[in-house]
Amino acid sequence: MSAALDAWRIAAEPYYHAAGDECELFEAAYAQRLPVLLKGPTGSGKTRFVEHMAWRLKRPLVTVACNDDTTAGDLIGRWLLDAQGTRWQDGPLTLAARHGGLCYLDELVEARADTTVVIHPLADTRRVLPIDRRNELLHAHPDFALIVSYNPDASSKPLKPATRHRFCSLEFDYPPAEAEAEIVMRESGASLELAACLVALGVRSRRLVGHGLDEGASTRMLVRAASLIRGGAAPASACRMAMVAPLTDDADLHEALVAAVDASF
Repeated sequence: MSAALDAWRIAAEPYYHAAGDECELFEAAYAQRLPVLLKGPTGSGKTRFVEHMAWRLKRPLVTVACNDDTTAGDLIGRWLLDAQGTRWQDGPLTLAARHGGLCYLDELVEARADTTVVIHPLADTRRVLPIDRRNELLHAHPDFALIVSYNPDASSKPLKPATRHRFCSLEFDYPPAEAEAEIVMRESGASLELAACLVALGVRSRRLVGHGLDEGASTRMLVRAASLIRGGAAPASACRMAMVAPLTDDADLHEALVAAVDASF
């Protein structure tokens, strides 16, 4: 494997609690080098799943957190000027495609429209990346695979069919309460009793989705609340900090969530 990807290797196994056969399905897709789309709410384990699978497949993982400012050039690369003159620097997508890593574009739909179009030749049978700026047509390394994710419920930008149809898709959701409590306990070091209490609070917040909240408390938020409590914070204060305040600025919803926290602790 090229040393160019050394910095992107995952040294230790990231903990992931499988909800079904998603690990086996991902391995089957990778065996055929099929691109994979992960759909699901924020904090439901999509990124951790990709990290776990990269470790399991022993492949380096190049991750890009897409946002409104992410352009095609940010993914492909650009010419730089230094003391020796001009030199080309591969972007993360080019780096993974050239040297055989997994490339994970997190929340792809948040990037600019030209960014989405760039991945199309890599996500079909061609497996090529046109690099117009240096007049190169890069054929992807045999070990390269493309993974993207987005949250269809929270994003105002739909992922166009021309992009979606190029991918196999895995759907993610928050795990059943018992499994989620185990995850919170494992990730935070909290007791199972505390983890179960936080999960119950998270479930109550998710019932408000569509009634003022765009999203309920994620598993990530529950882990953070548990970590704060384990670090010495008062449970109610920890929940307000890790869950209530990040979820909403609406006064009425804030009051309802605080009431739920106070009832739980």
